[in-house]
Amino acid sequence: MHWNVVSVQPLSPLELAVRFQDGTEGKVRFEPSHLSGVFEALKAPDFFRQARVEDGAVTWPGEIDLAPDAMYREIKRSGEWVLR
Repeated sequence: MHWNVVSVQPLSPLELAVRFQDGTEGKVRFEPSHLSGVFEALKAPDFFRQARVEDGAVTWPGEIDLAPDAMYREIKRSGEWVLR
């Protein structure tokens, strides 16, 4: 799928750079208010930096992941996906 993530790089606390299979690139930014429930672990900078690509999605240990299709749509539209 064109929305498969092929690379991810933590840029700063709560911000990632991503590149998709079709060459589309952009940023993912987490608002602190989004870091609850399953995403609470991402508050720890060392944990956040463990972001990796697995099966075309951005993932972290503990089965935390981001929906690549939603990420792709928003980055294609505006260059950034902000999770609020």
